[in-house]
Amino acid sequence: MTTGFLLGKFLPPHRGHMHLIETARGQVDRLTVLVCSIRREPIPGALRYAWVRELYPDVDVQHCPDENPQVPEEHPDFWAIWVASIRRFLPAGPDLVFSSELYGDELARRLGARHVLVDLERRCVPVSGTLVRARPFEYWDYIPEPVRAYYAAQAAAGG
Repeated sequence: MTTGFLLGKFLPPHRGHMHLIETARGQVDRLTVLVCSIRREPIPGALRYAWVRELYPDVDVQHCPDENPQVPEEHPDFWAIWVASIRRFLPAGPDLVFSSELYGDELARRLGARHVLVDLERRCVPVSGTLVRARPFEYWDYIPEPVRAYYAAQAAAGG
């Protein structure tokens, strides 16, 4: 049985994240998706976790609210901290680490896995969480239904 792993902020989940998850799910027997959040982010991590679980009920979706450093320059033990957090949810493996980011090579190496890079240049799905947060209605077609309700409610409330 092959196992796969990917992590992300999903801030918010969008079609690019869905492309990554669906690509990974199609290449492994078991996929773990780790939704990572820290308190200062603009959309609560528990909500993002719920959205990803709703979108992928057949995937092992977990939530990691650890206040970990966000880039290696923030802490000398960046990788050790992240590996320890990941190992709470994924004690062994995986065979493959999927990402759309260059950090995937190092993360996979540290987890004893092979990295599968998916759409680094965002050609398949030209969107990012930053764009969605800044202009949700301009990127509406890239936002899945559960997330659309959030932005519609914000607009209705004047936000």
